Amino acid sequence: MISLGLENVVVAETDLSLVDGLKGHLVYRNHWARDLAINNTFEEVAHLLWYGHLPSEQELADLNAKLVANRELPAHVKAVVDAMPDDMDMMEVLRTGVASLPLAGDTWPPTLDQIIYLTAKLPTIIAHRYARLNNREPVAPRTDLGHTANYLYMLKGEEPLTAHVRAFDAYLILTQEHGLNASTFTARVIASTRSDLVSSITGAIGALKGPLHGGAPSEVTEMIEAIGTKENAEPWIKAKLAAGERLMGFGHRIYRTTDPRAIALSKVASELTAEDKWFDLAVHVEQIALRLLKEHKPNRPLETNVEFYAAAVMRAIGLPDELFTPSFAVSRTVGWSAHVLEAAKGKIIRPQSNYTGTMPE
Repeated sequence: MISLGLENVVVAETDLSLVDGLKGHLVYRNHWARDLAINNTFEEVAHLLWYGHLPSEQELADLNAKLVANRELPAHVKAVVDAMPDDMDMMEVLRTGVASLPLAGDTWPPTLDQIIYLTAKLPTIIAHRYARLNNREPVAPRTDLGHTANYLYMLKGEEPLTAHVRAFDAYLILTQEHGLNASTFTARVIASTRSDLVSSITGAIGALKGPLHGGAPSEVTEMIEAIGTKENAEPWIKAKLAAGERLMGFGHRIYRTTDPRAIALSKVASELTAEDKWFDLAVHVEQIALRLLKEHKPNRPLETNVEFYAAAVMRAIGLPDELFTPSFAVSRTVGWSAHVLEAAKGKIIRPQSNYTGTMPE
């Protein structure tokens, strides 16, 4: 029996995360992801996924120091990014920039120092490219800011608001890890061949670039802006559903109830943008969409997913749409690399296929 898309096929064991779509559960190593997003920092949760436990004060200081020390880009990587045509999108640039990174020590399996090195570089690649596209000099990373705050600082050239850092940190925590999704599976397949860490992460970025995986938050903002007003929400959504088109930000391949990440992010977003007219419209659109989806597809559970409120958070902190998916890569690199460490211990991933062609005479 063939399972298209490998749906419901178990190909690995992991203690990194549990994604239970029926119950709406997301667990990172014995911790509810929603609680981590509200109570912890990007670095603390990265430590949990990489080392297996939340850090002590000294362990956190050590991890922060390593991330800070590895933020600057080598000169040749800057040259590679600068040489890429302006019409190449950010994910293409990020993929090429990561592929050009040298790893210290050609060792197998990958080391945590290599993982930290790579994780620290992604925000700088994105910020460097974004500055060039906006005809300004790239902003050098700071040593006194955390991972998320420094990323926002490099993008904007000014110290970000604490509320913006906290909201963005919550989003980055909630997207660090999510089971055996397409990009994570890609990273594990490459790692299972005993290839290097850079190859695994480059391959994962290539998978994330696909619009079915990493493009939804920007499509949510396009949808809200196309609707424009509260009065237009119901007729616009009805027309989309009648045409058989998908509503971005609703439904999920795994979750058959409300995405637990959406619950946590909705709380963060509401505190951040309570007076924002765009957010007010988004909440109205969500209410109308959920009602019409239940009427139009009563036997199919389609609830709000993380991309809907991710769009609200990133819109509120001023990130343009072209940075949504690259920012997803900034966080998911943590999960990808944790999976690489697991896959490095296993067999090469080599599934079979059924031949449907004809035989030679």
